[in-house]
Amino acid sequence: MIKYPVQTFADSAELLGKGLANQDLAAVSQALHPLNVNETLEQLERLNTIDRAVSYRTLPKDRAMEVFERLDAGLQADLVEGLQDVEVAEVFAELSPDDRVALLDELPASVAQRLISGLSDKDRALTSTVLGYPQGAVGRYMSPEFVTTHPQLSVRQTLARVKSQLDDAESVYTIPVTDAGRHLVGVVSLRDVLRADDAVLIADIMKRPLSFPATEDVEEAARYCADAKVLVLPIVDAEDRIVGILTVDDALQILEDAESEDAARAGGTEPLRRPYLATPVSSIVRARVVWLLVLALGATLTVQVIGAFEATLEQQVVLSLFIPLLIGTGGNTGNQAATTITRALALGDVRPSDVFKVFAREVRVGAFLGLLLGTLGFVIASIFFTVPIGWVIGLTLLGVCTMAASIGGLMPLLGKAVRADPAVFSNPFISTFVDATGLIIYFLIATSILGL
Repeated sequence: MIKYPVQTFADSAELLGKGLANQDLAAVSQALHPLNVNETLEQLERLNTIDRAVSYRTLPKDRAMEVFERLDAGLQADLVEGLQDVEVAEVFAELSPDDRVALLDELPASVAQRLISGLSDKDRALTSTVLGYPQGAVGRYMSPEFVTTHPQLSVRQTLARVKSQLDDAESVYTIPVTDAGRHLVGVVSLRDVLRADDAVLIADIMKRPLSFPATEDVEEAARYCADAKVLVLPIVDAEDRIVGILTVDDALQILEDAESEDAARAGGTEPLRRPYLATPVSSIVRARVVWLLVLALGATLTVQVIGAFEATLEQQVVLSLFIPLLIGTGGNTGNQAATTITRALALGDVRPSDVFKVFAREVRVGAFLGLLLGTLGFVIASIFFTVPIGWVIGLTLLGVCTMAASIGGLMPLLGKAVRADPAVFSNPFISTFVDATGLIIYFLIATSILGL
């Protein structure tokens, strides 16, 4: 058996690679043993599916459970395929109900059904509660395991309830207060409970609750939780009965995933939903090729516009020199506006009903930008070419920037209004649209000023 000394994280990575290459499980275990959970996750996320499963199986049971819980749902699904049924059943049963649902969404239906059937009656009921909500609803991401108290219970009684459910509850730092019908009537922090005398009633120290409907959008719920700066957001049904809680760490993870998704789609690709090095090349290709085809087809519109003004270019060949500048400036201006409004939508700063306000502001912003860039373009083009060419470039930049900013500001609002991802309606399509429209503006101005 080969022995390798382990001193640093880099040493562990080297030892792990050698151990896997030599099929030396002792070396693999030695490489992972001194690492904490975060470092172990980082190492596993850099491996392919087979090596990850082999490495995972060398972890001690307690460490393996903790690592599995922290993996992305996609990587959990990959591991399920490489583990024995007994091992899968053990880690699946240890997951919280919301994490189980995230994993089930990544698995084939037959595997998912087998895992659910292997749960205890209690765990199966909790998981089914979360599974009952539609995709994208906060109910599918909430935890149904939580501690509640009642207004007429004392601090002593409430602490006893917390201690009795300490191992199962997702969070105990904020305790929902309910009436006999499980209707949410307040919340009380564990800090206030511990500070109060044992005989004090919860009704005397509870506060007005914040809550969110279980069927509403999960991203909106996460944003609401983060903006309110609460550790726990109670999730309620249509009759204001509490059905679960959304913790702040889950809310932040949801927002991070949404941000990554928007950034990917704004750049013309689909989100990978797992670490880059752990994503198969075929999945990366699939994430990019659709958008490339869409953009390539859209670019044919730009080609058609240039073809329609071919005679104009033949008379003034110098006009072709400025095409990259103009379409690049227009695309960048539109993308800036779209990114700003998409972010404002995510933060709740603007709504689809603010369309006219946004349009008016972006027209002014675009006009100011166009005036600044157009003046600079006029001066430079007049110096190096002719004054008429300078007027063409200056006026085109003014028109293109105004148009691009206006369209860029409106497209995310349109996407939100039709319940589509604003990022999908933003940068990729804006670039294509602005390219073609900007060229039309350019050639029309050139034809008018130069008398072509």
